[in-house]
Amino acid sequence: MTPSLTPSSPRDVVFPPGRQALYEKNRYSPAIRSNGFLFVSGQVGSRPDGSPEPDYQAQVRLAFDNLNAILQAAGCSFADVIDVTVFMVDPEKHFEAAWEIVGEYWGHAPHPTLTGIGVTWLYGFQFEIKVIAKLPEGAATQPA
Repeated sequence: MTPSLTPSSPRDVVFPPGRQALYEKNRYSPAIRSNGFLFVSGQVGSRPDGSPEPDYQAQVRLAFDNLNAILQAAGCSFADVIDVTVFMVDPEKHFEAAWEIVGEYWGHAPHPTLTGIGVTWLYGFQFEIKVIAKLPEGAATQPA
């Protein structure tokens, strides 16, 4: 018997404006609402055509901008983020430069939990951020 690939309930997918074709091409959902939470796929500093932003700090900013577009489409902001996972190619070289940018987006304490992972490859990118956010009251049922 072949296992079913159909979820028991439809996925409540959130698409940021203007980027749906990019996600369909790459066959993943940018974010899914479930049980009062928003699970956001890793966001990179990709331009509208999907190519990497070559400048490292600009790539980090663009990754946050792409993340914020998804959060906004779901009725959230970075203040609703409770857990962050960051992936960096060569973190020993890039950590400080990335963390200069992080402060521009994270705001004041208390900050979300954080896991940082050094990797050797990110499909041509140098930085990726994925998050879990608590949906504000009412946002759990809003259409994307």
